[in-house]
Amino acid sequence: MKKDNKAVIYWLLTGCLLIFIMVIVGGITRLTHSGLSISNYKLISGTIPPMNETEWNEAFELYKQYPEYQKLNNHFTLEEFKDIYFWEWIHRVIGRFIGLVFIFPFIYFLIRKQLSKPTIKKSIVLLLMGGFQGFLGWYMVKSGLVDRPDVSHYRLAAHLTTAFLTFAYTFWVALDLMFPNKKNVDTKLRNFIRIGLVILIIQIIYGAFVAGLDAGWIHNHWPFMSEGKLIHETVYTEQNPTYLNFLEGKSGVQFVHRTLAYVVVIFILSIWYKATRNDISKWQSKGVNSLLIVVGIQFLLGVLTLLLAVPVWLGVLHQVVAFILLSCMVFTLHRFSK
Repeated sequence: MKKDNKAVIYWLLTGCLLIFIMVIVGGITRLTHSGLSISNYKLISGTIPPMNETEWNEAFELYKQYPEYQKLNNHFTLEEFKDIYFWEWIHRVIGRFIGLVFIFPFIYFLIRKQLSKPTIKKSIVLLLMGGFQGFLGWYMVKSGLVDRPDVSHYRLAAHLTTAFLTFAYTFWVALDLMFPNKKNVDTKLRNFIRIGLVILIIQIIYGAFVAGLDAGWIHNHWPFMSEGKLIHETVYTEQNPTYLNFLEGKSGVQFVHRTLAYVVVIFILSIWYKATRNDISKWQSKGVNSLLIVVGIQFLLGVLTLLLAVPVWLGVLHQVVAFILLSCMVFTLHRFSK
């Protein structure tokens, strides 16, 4: 029996699609401030939402015991609680579903001996990454159940970035199977694209910092941070010591995210220029061209998200296109690596 057949590729790409959907729902959950609506974690029974008025009241009473209700949402009615409960519940259910979609086909392919040894090893890594991602989700929620009615932006960034990296690695494993033939590699260009990928991941982390600190609701001007000021003074005066401004200060974190946006655009322009000066394959050309198009769209969305003070639909769209941009970067790097 042929190993690593089309069914394995479809399985991996289905996983990519589900992670993509989960990130979208996660973005909505964050932007609608729904993430702390479920304050406990039950792996099996938590899959079923409250089914009657009594159960809804019990869930609402549990929510009332924690800082978000006590300090921010003590005006909430049961119906308003149901709205935020839905997004966090569906986010968790999709996470469980992804686990099932990965584990059961993996066992099936193992029994049928349809996986090569390298693919088995990579799949185990994916399993560990998925499990770690689930742990980080709960670890993040816990940070908002103690004193502050908000999750740690560090834990949010870890949770989101791990989701992006899990997707990227799943996509890479699928690409390994879709393009099995080796070819000569331009190591300089490959390494340059690797640096671009690292910069993009750092930018994604800072995007999560902006979301976690609600830093998109300030300095809603562009290209200046405020009227006539390219750099607002709070960028370096909000926190002490100074370096914390760029990790925990709203202005400083937004400034880094703004600045990295230019760096990402310049780097991708450079990748496109360097690649198109050479004799490249059809798929390499598709990769660098898609990078150029998507980074332009993403930059425009970033500016609009800032100017309009992060409406939910635009914030989610900005995150979705970041996901697509990462996909294009992973695809391009793969085509210039293997």
